[in-house]
Amino acid sequence: MGWISTYEGLPHTTVKSFTISQQAGDWYISCSYEIEPQIREKEFDYVGVDLGIKELAILSTGLVFSNPKALKNAQNQLTRLQRELQRKEKGSNRRNRQRLRISKAHRRVSNIRKDATHKATSYICKNHAVIGIEDLNASGMMSNHKLAGAVADSNFYEFKRQISYKALRYGSDVVLVDRWFPSTQLCSCCEHKKPMNLSQRIYSCDRCGSVLDRDFNAALNIENYARRAFAVPGHAPDNRSHAPVEVSIEIDVISCLGFE
Repeated sequence: MGWISTYEGLPHTTVKSFTISQQAGDWYISCSYEIEPQIREKEFDYVGVDLGIKELAILSTGLVFSNPKALKNAQNQLTRLQRELQRKEKGSNRRNRQRLRISKAHRRVSNIRKDATHKATSYICKNHAVIGIEDLNASGMMSNHKLAGAVADSNFYEFKRQISYKALRYGSDVVLVDRWFPSTQLCSCCEHKKPMNLSQRIYSCDRCGSVLDRDFNAALNIENYARRAFAVPGHAPDNRSHAPVEVSIEIDVISCLGFE
């Protein structure tokens, strides 16, 4: 294979391992190496992150990350490509080319989803010292066929995974909120609890009279949960690990290797 030129600025370090893979007709090299944590000053001490389907993430600071809904927007195109595939003769070159078009369409959906998730998680970990996020049962939610597509488009598991390793990289702490914590049903002002249907998008407290957006109220409750978790003696936001962090980078090498 010889030397491969890349556009990525790789650090001067020994690569621990690498993997060559093929996706939708393109070839990639995935490298793993260790870096030192990039500790930086945080804009906020605490933040609560509420993951949703309508919006990708709602922060307790009021910031909202929109959900690109890549799969939903590409559904018509994918359906058309699948219909065209059925018309091709099995074993023919035209059928193979059509399958490649479908693979590239699915890869584009995946890339759009990853791009939105990476931008959101990087901002959260760079600017917040303590991050509270729900420990959602993504696989259990996927078993509901009515919500499976929307849950997959929201990328719940990947969002939590990226928060976990980027927090180490940027010197943040993560508090996983119990999945049974009623963040949606509690009032963030007085902690009064009342049942909420999925159709109710506004939380109106019967005790203190506060009126908040449903998801923003949940994000505030998650932040309060994280604050209480760090109120335990000996568990403060400044107790962050400075050990080296292992990261991975994936490089598109189709132009370098000359594969067709």
